[in-house]
Amino acid sequence: MTGKGNECTVIAGCGRLGASIAGKLSEEKKDVMVLDCDKTAFRKLPYSYGGLTLTASATDMERLEASGLADAAAFIAVTDHDCVNICAAQIAKKMFHIPKVVARIYDEEKIALVKEMGIDTICPSELSEKEIANYIEIGGGTHVE
Repeated sequence: MTGKGNECTVIAGCGRLGASIAGKLSEEKKDVMVLDCDKTAFRKLPYSYGGLTLTASATDMERLEASGLADAAAFIAVTDHDCVNICAAQIAKKMFHIPKVVARIYDEEKIALVKEMGIDTICPSELSEKEIANYIEIGGGTHVE
């Protein structure tokens, strides 16, 4: 990363969501680093992606420390595994003192626990439920964004 005080966002998980977020931030000329334990996952990043990549587990303290994670302004954990996202988010929040930390959590029963840790959450099923309820409430159209 570029050093202390930067506005770098670190994204753990380079699946469809992680790659999409990284691409959008990169298009906005933001500093971005994407972590994934599978180096082939980086192929999902857009061709125009201008950020950094690091082949590492999102919970590997030594690799995270060496990457400069402590300088990040935000950390987004969007791997396919709730436990990895929770652990990585805790590490980012408690060990590296990153101010903005969010974890994608699939299991709604884990959300309260994660929020107690001071970590923001995104739950795909909750978001879908809200969008569908909104769609029904407003009469719905042919396209939901």
